[in-house]
Amino acid sequence: MPKGRVAGVAALIPIAVLSGGPAACSGAPAIDNGARAAPARTGHDSDAYAGARVRMVREQIEARGVRDTRVVAAMRRVPRHLFVPEHVRADAYEDYPLPIGHEQTISQPYIVAWMTEALRVKPGDRVLEIGTGSGYQAAVLAEIGAEVYTIELVAPLAESAARTLQALGYTKVRAKQGDGYAGWPQHAPFSAIIVTAAPDHVPQPLVEQLAEGGRLVIPVGGRMVQQMTVITKGSRGVISEERMAVRFVPLVRP
Repeated sequence: MPKGRVAGVAALIPIAVLSGGPAACSGAPAIDNGARAAPARTGHDSDAYAGARVRMVREQIEARGVRDTRVVAAMRRVPRHLFVPEHVRADAYEDYPLPIGHEQTISQPYIVAWMTEALRVKPGDRVLEIGTGSGYQAAVLAEIGAEVYTIELVAPLAESAARTLQALGYTKVRAKQGDGYAGWPQHAPFSAIIVTAAPDHVPQPLVEQLAEGGRLVIPVGGRMVQQMTVITKGSRGVISEERMAVRFVPLVRP
């Protein structure tokens, strides 16, 4: 990524571009015990989109240093164009965020891949997502084999994402509408937690719900610029590392 770029809510923009999830979403990923979409999912695809997806992975993701083979394979499989509104579908595989309605966006592909790799998810891991948005990030995590619990504050987005995930065969992903700041304690502890909107501080309930040895990836800061932060929880406490300057939409609570 060019020096001095900001990772942002919708695309790579000056300072380090990590595109963020919906402004008002908080989320806990839905469950998917190896929650992979049914093989028939490819029937929804077209050769044109398949080619665009391959180019996206090669030019936007692998070229920028994402090396986890499971993440790369998942990004090749998930039909991103089916997670965006029809009027922007032609741009689904471009290098920037896209609007998904309700003043929210789907993060740019590189940011989705970067955050997923940073989580270090393994098949069978229980993962919490704060900010379901369109459901795309949850699908990528499910393709890796994670059990995903996802939470979205904006009701219409929560409902739309649940329909899309079910239609594509991600039937084991568990999604709900609600305030993601509080996490999903009934299903804790989580091996990994991902937050796709920016709070001004790390929510303590999420740290408490993280399993020992688990990782929390979250943008933290003010409205204009945040720091993409990776938190690792150990037996003696937590270690927090700031990785890059980013710009996400703020994490909004009810």
